[in-house]
Amino acid sequence: MSDAVVVSQAEGVMTLAFNRPDKKNALTAAMYSQAALALQEADQAAAVRAVVIQGDAQCFTSGNDIQDFLKSPPAGQEAPVFQFMQALLECRKPVVAAVNGSAVGIGTTLLLHCDLVFVGPDAKLKMPFVGLGLCPEYGSSFLLPQRLGHAKAAQLLLLGESFDGAQAVALGLANAQLASGEACLAHAREQALRFTQLAPQAVLQSKALMRAPYLQQLKQVIAEEGALFVQRLRSPEAMEALSAFMQRRAPDFSRFA
Repeated sequence: MSDAVVVSQAEGVMTLAFNRPDKKNALTAAMYSQAALALQEADQAAAVRAVVIQGDAQCFTSGNDIQDFLKSPPAGQEAPVFQFMQALLECRKPVVAAVNGSAVGIGTTLLLHCDLVFVGPDAKLKMPFVGLGLCPEYGSSFLLPQRLGHAKAAQLLLLGESFDGAQAVALGLANAQLASGEACLAHAREQALRFTQLAPQAVLQSKALMRAPYLQQLKQVIAEEGALFVQRLRSPEAMEALSAFMQRRAPDFSRFA
């Protein structure tokens, strides 16, 4: 078992902590697999009443580890990244996220599937898919326009503009901003512990009711996005963008129509 995701359980709360500080908690296939298994376990374990997803006080996650991603790109729904997406989407238990520092790509889109999100003062969120020659993923092309309206969603998804924790709160994508990274982690756990004092079946059924009106459409969008994302990984635009990223230069899209 890799220690790049530290899974712990105490007082009815399971915590998944991304733990690659030297790589800004960049996510590998192995990390996705481990996180997916932990979420599935949390979903089935009666002793687990809530889940916390976090990085550390300095960084949530910088998104996919590009080298690992290019070495083993997802080829279908059985890929670890899609298994993680499915496990979080289908988790019946309340999920609380604690975000400070970078939350890039899936580091931002996974927050759309959490029930409570808390950010620290240094949180910086970004969805740079188009800039990498890719397309939105994990239902973000559906959920963001639904929550923010088309114009603001286009600013974040098409232009890939970054936004900080205070903006995330103002946009309704986070519940509150805390004074420090440490305070953010502590507050997220405090809120998760509140669920251990509530009627468990009432919590599960209420979460299910909140998502029921759009869940099937969301699943369809995630599948469509995922299939197109896999195709786009092999596109000339994505190869240019990812090569430029690895070479630390600006991509040149001038030859593409």
